[in-house]
Parts: sequence; C-alpha cells; structure tokens
Amino acid sequence: MDRVDWISELPQELLLRILSLLPAQDVVATMVLSKRWQSLWTFVPRLVYDDSYHHIYRHPRFSRFVDRCLLLHEAPVIENLHFKLGQKSFDVDIGVWARTLVKRCVRELVIEIDCSSSASKPILPRSLYTVSRMLVTLKLEKVILVDFSSSVSFPSLKTLSLVSVMYPGDEFVNSLLSNCPVLEDLNVERCVNENVTIFTIRVPSLKKLVLYTTTTLKVLYTLLNSDTDKGFVIDAPSLEYLDIYDRVDGFIVIESGMPNIVEADLRVDYWCVGKILGYITSVECVDLCWSSLKDVYPVGIVFHRLVDLSLCTLETHWLNLLMCLLRDSPNLRALQLYKLGHYPDRPSPSWKKPSSVPECLLSSLETIEWEDYQGTEEEKELMGFILRSGSCLKKVTISSIPTDSDKKLEMIKELTLSIRLSPTCQIEFS
Repeated sequence: MDRVDWISELPQELLLRILSLLPAQDVVATMVLSKRWQSLWTFVPRLVYDDSYHHIYRHPRFSRFVDRCLLLHEAPVIENLHFKLGQKSFDVDIGVWARTLVKRCVRELVIEIDCSSSASKPILPRSLYTVSRMLVTLKLEKVILVDFSSSVSFPSLKTLSLVSVMYPGDEFVNSLLSNCPVLEDLNVERCVNENVTIFTIRVPSLKKLVLYTTTTLKVLYTLLNSDTDKGFVIDAPSLEYLDIYDRVDGFIVIESGMPNIVEADLRVDYWCVGKILGYITSVECVDLCWSSLKDVYPVGIVFHRLVDLSLCTLETHWLNLLMCLLRDSPNLRALQLYKLGHYPDRPSPSWKKPSSVPECLLSSLETIEWEDYQGTEEEKELMGFILRSGSCLKKVTISSIPTDSDKKLEMIKELTLSIRLSPTCQIEFS
C-alpha cells in the first residue's frame, strides 16, 4: 500500500484536521490524489487564503480562485476563515466573499492586508457585517471601516482585534463596541490618521484589554509639531487583564473601578498614569514603566493582593515609586528590576533611606531579579537596604554587572557583605 492510500484510510475527521493546517491552495490541490480526496477539501473547517503564497496567485487569478472555492465549499461551519491580502486585492472582492459567506456559519474571521508599499488601505464594505451574527472572533489589520446602520450587531463576538485600522470617527468606535454585548478580549493598535481622537471603550463584559500605540506616531507628531491630545476612555468593570503600551504623551480616563483585575502591564508616558493604579488595587502581577512620576498614585492605597512586581529603572524617580510600592504591598513575594535602553545624560535618582522597613521585606519577599545592575551609589544603597532587611529572601539574581574582573569582584563582595546571615538565601551573578 503506498503512502497516499495509507493516509486515505485515516478517519475523515483526522484528515480534515490535517488539511486545516495547510494554505487553501494546497488544500484544494489534494483533490487530484484519489477519488476519495476529490470533495474532501470542501469540508475543511479552516481556510487560509494567501495571495502571496508561492508568488503565483495574483489578482485577478487569485480572486477567481477564492470565488470558486467559497462557492463550492460545503462545510456547515467554518471555524476559521483567514485572508492574507496584498495591496492589489480590490475592495469589491471582500464584498463578494462576504456575501457568499452569509450562508455559512463563520466562527472566526481574519482579514490581514499587506499595504506596506502603498499609502492606501482597502475599504471593508458594509456587506462584511452580514456575517457578523455568528462570529466569535474578528481580527482586522490595515483596513478602513465604513459606517454601518444601528441595526447591525455582533451578538456572539468574544474576541476583537483592530490593528492599524482607520475608522469614520469617534462615534463609530463607540457604536462598534457597544454592539458587542459579550466581548471579552479586545486588542487595539492605533495608527497614523485613524480619525479618532478619543477611543472610548465601554464594554461591561470585557475581561482582557490590550492597547498599543506605535512609537512611529510620536516621531511623526514631533516632526510635524502636531497635537498629540489623543487618548482612551475606559469603562470595563469586569476587566481581569490590562496591557497598555503608549509613548505618545496621550491621556487615559478610567470611569469605573476594576475590582477583578489580576494582571497589568503599563508602559506609558501619561501624565495622569498614577491614577490608574488607584483603579487596579486588586492586581496580583504588575509591570510598570512610565516617565511621569510626580504624582505616583493616591495616598492611602494598599495593594493587598500584589505578589509579583516588575519595575523599569530607567526614569529618574523610579526609586521613589519603588519604595512607595514596597510600603503599600504587604504580601509582595517577587521583585524584578530592569532597564529599557541607556540614557547616560539623565540625572541619577536620589536615595533616601525610609524611616521604617516595609512589611513585605519582613514577612513575604522571597526573590529579587535585577537586570542591568550598574553598581551606582544609589543602586548599592537600595540593594544593601533590601538585603539587610529581607527576612524571607531565598534567591537574589543580579545580571549585567561590569565585565571588568576587578570591579566585578568588588561589587560581588559588597553585595555579599550586605546580606543578612541567612543560610536560605542564595545570590547569583550573571
């Protein structure tokens, strides 16, 4: 029995699963293998149409190929439909494909456009929303969305990704998200000329939120001397995970508390970022890196659940933020300190020994990881204080210490002498 015959003996469910891992062009090509394979491809639940595949499918040949495949496809449910389109794929193509899919139950739709060599982006037609009622996942990249009527809704949508998308305006974004009543996962990457000033996110069901603004935007605004007064308004009381990367000096307004937040990653330049911490006091794991530390966060806040803290040591006032967080995180168990880039002209942070030892150093802090430790006076004083005060420390890992052997030996000696005489604590250098 040859290899094709042997594979043909496998159960259809397994064969369809294997075919789901292949690009659509290869899936269709299997119809020539044998009689059994002639119609098997029409039941594959996952389809990936890539017009750059093998560099042979170009418009209009690729367009006709997709048209015919979708017309012949017979699977009752399409679990995943993925379009990877180049700049030559016309807007009308997407409209035709969307109307074809009205009869199908599409669970996940991905439209990804490669327009790197062209300033224009395809406009997604209104017919796209006709497949919306059964969608569970929708991912759009580098497209233009047109306005739709208020009757359109996404009643089943749980995951939405909008990467470098252009919108009709602020109100469209608000309407789009309000028509997603069960949305749980939202990923937004803002782009130049997106035509939105305030990106409003009012989604009571939302559990995971990722907001990303490219550094290209900041460079462009600086060159053009443009207003960067863009930002986000967030009302997501069920949120469990928050990730914001925004270096464009924008703003963020949080309209309600987030009592269910578990993890947060904040790398931003917002002047009001300290207020964000006041809304996520239930956080268990947090990564912080921001430049404006004048008002760290409201006085009196305690992070009772915080057990894992990562903090960027690049900014001038990071020591002030760290000591506040150590003071207000009585159950902290793990601390990571790291640096993003090197700016030798920035002034050194000032160190002032606290009048009392934070509770976490006495009762809970077990591990410390410090990347890019340079051995400055401020760093040595801070590390010495932590090592002398840490009653529960089990492991301290320090990396990026000087390559000079004499200086390295001296630094190791200083740190070793600083630690409490505890047989359970181990110091590692790398």
